[in-house]
Amino acid sequence: MASEPVRARLRVAACQSLCLQDDFEGNLHRVARAAEAAADAGAQIACFPETTLLGWVNPNAHHLAPAIPGAWSDCISLLARQHEMMFCIGMAEKDGDDLYDSAVLIGADGRILLKHRKVNTLVQLLSPPYSRGELQHISVAQTQLGKIGVLICADTFVDEVLSCMAGLEPDLLLVPYGWAAEPAKWPKHGENLARVVCHAAQTVGCTVVGTDCVGAIAHGPWTGQTFGGQSVVADARGEILAVAKDREPDIIVIDV
Repeated sequence: MASEPVRARLRVAACQSLCLQDDFEGNLHRVARAAEAAADAGAQIACFPETTLLGWVNPNAHHLAPAIPGAWSDCISLLARQHEMMFCIGMAEKDGDDLYDSAVLIGADGRILLKHRKVNTLVQLLSPPYSRGELQHISVAQTQLGKIGVLICADTFVDEVLSCMAGLEPDLLLVPYGWAAEPAKWPKHGENLARVVCHAAQTVGCTVVGTDCVGAIAHGPWTGQTFGGQSVVADARGEILAVAKDREPDIIVIDV
């Protein structure tokens, strides 16, 4: 009997960056610095957190966020070309009157390969709330590095969403997170993130890179809650491969 082909290892970076709400220029600078470090470490893909460039549940996104493709995704495309590295990054997206919590997968040539709009938007945390992505629009991108899927944070709470992704049989799932809690709940709250990422990996049946941010929520019902980092990479068996630092910027680079 012929042996199964051995799939090449893939080097992925979870870029746990500091996000300050409303500080687009500063956040972009921090993304660029992290991308440079990931590229220097030989990463082929860099995964950044949820709404990295403006901050999650930020009501100012209604008038600050651009379209995708647009000015902000163009900045990330430029970084991708400069480093010849694939990017997955969460960013707010304005489409007419709708504000979406979105994430893009951008190829090393700067092309947008996939855009995902968050399905489970937790509408009570932003007013007006994010518009909801559609379950039937969940997709994967067939790339030279394999079949890659993208979800966002609370999407991984919903088994229907995970089952939909599992049916697409990705080789790798990238998930930008905005994992927040009251300051006193850290570092313990990171264990909950690990459980969610491990469950997603087992359900979908592939390695999952869950990248959280560091910072604090400055607007809305969750004002004062903090993002504690502790980004997680888990394999298809749900076993943890790596965890990033608690409450400080970090980059974990791992072969999967």
